[in-house]
Amino acid sequence: MSNVPITVAHGDGIGPEIMDATLHILKEAGARIDIETIDIGEKVYLSGNSAGIAPESWESLRRTKVFLKAPITTPQGGGYKSLNVTVRKTLGLYANVRPCVSYHPFIRTKHPVMDVVIVRENEEDTYAGIEHRQTDMVEQCLKLISRPGCEKIVRYAFEYAVTNNRKKVTAFMKDNIMKQTDGLFHKVFDEISAEYPGIEADHWIVDIGAAKMADTPENFDVIVMENLYGDILSDVAAQIAGSVGLAGSANIGEQISMFEAIHGSAPRRAGQNLANPSGLFLGSVMMMVHIGQPDVAEAAHNAWLRTIEDGIHTYDIFKEGVSKEKVGTKEFAEAVADRLGQKPETLKAVEYKQVEEVAEADKKPIYSVLNPAKKELVGVDVFLHWWNGNYYGAGADLGPKLEAAANGDGLKLVMISNRGTKVYPKGFEDTFCVDHWRCRFMADEEGKSISHQQVIDLLSRVNQGGFDFIKMEHLCTFDGEPGFSLGQGQ
Repeated sequence: MSNVPITVAHGDGIGPEIMDATLHILKEAGARIDIETIDIGEKVYLSGNSAGIAPESWESLRRTKVFLKAPITTPQGGGYKSLNVTVRKTLGLYANVRPCVSYHPFIRTKHPVMDVVIVRENEEDTYAGIEHRQTDMVEQCLKLISRPGCEKIVRYAFEYAVTNNRKKVTAFMKDNIMKQTDGLFHKVFDEISAEYPGIEADHWIVDIGAAKMADTPENFDVIVMENLYGDILSDVAAQIAGSVGLAGSANIGEQISMFEAIHGSAPRRAGQNLANPSGLFLGSVMMMVHIGQPDVAEAAHNAWLRTIEDGIHTYDIFKEGVSKEKVGTKEFAEAVADRLGQKPETLKAVEYKQVEEVAEADKKPIYSVLNPAKKELVGVDVFLHWWNGNYYGAGADLGPKLEAAANGDGLKLVMISNRGTKVYPKGFEDTFCVDHWRCRFMADEEGKSISHQQVIDLLSRVNQGGFDFIKMEHLCTFDGEPGFSLGQGQ
């Protein structure tokens, strides 16, 4: 079999040490790979490249389509973008996969039988990074959720479950509050889960779901989440399993994939032969399965499990009475390599099988192409920067002034909210208000649509009335269904 080209970045801090250890094990296990090495991270940032990656490095990634990346250091201070986020979004690495497994009794954990895989959406949500300061008091971050994004990640979670003999997929969301964005994620989950009758499907509101996961993780198998929830809870899951330092992850795209540890570069431990390479190593095991070398993945992973079982531990997981020998980064890798061909006796041995190639005609599309809905403009939310010095009761002052200035031309003010809560009409003086107001205008005849020109004229009247409008959002129906939520209390 011919070798598979991969791109490798040794990273910063402990990165070079744990990468050398990982590659040593893979080599000894017979990995059939050809390595292209690139520089990323701190050195590139400080050379004047704010992206942290050079153009020729992008070409390597697009050529090999497989990226094994050690942790990097992002310099402190403004102007430096997260390279992880840049790579994930630029290359369309839409699925972040993080297995979180306990290794009781050899590594301390409160959950001896935990074996959970977090599948996290990787491209959108608040990680779009679209933020604005809008008033003296208010900053905004836009949460963007798309139907194709939801379809891709939910389908990936179910396909992962099928391929890896998992029995259940659970979705976490917060659609009792975010009815449009998280509501879409929930809707897509229900649609796609129906296509997999052999896989149990359930869903939880993210707060109680997270509590249940932290308390009884054995009740979960694969958990699929939007970007922010998945980022937070995958770290929680890894830590309660045993240690964030043991967790590897895969970032899967339609064309290119990246494999890494979930921890950072730990510069304080750099160059001391102390760091645990296990997170990056387990990420590389996922890489070997991905590139069609499950034999190498299985041999290397089982040797690692046997090493853990034999009590050969780095300082971070060493425990008196359980561990047998405290070793450095290099020595740990050598211990794993020495156990190639062995399997654990107490821990469960792993098995990886060659994934059968699915004929193109039999592949399910990972996202759908929808026919455009009939879209009608029925109103507009106009956001104002306005302040009369009162934190309480200001809505009752603003409402009549805005009505007098802006009502007309077939539009009327129907509601003002402050931080999402209705304060006019019939608001409560107890509601705490800041200088950021959403003012909802609708057609003065129920069920009537409005024109873009009416919106433009409305904004002109608002401006002439002396009000500072800072943004606006169209209120539309799609095939007759409202594409907007009510204000709290509306």
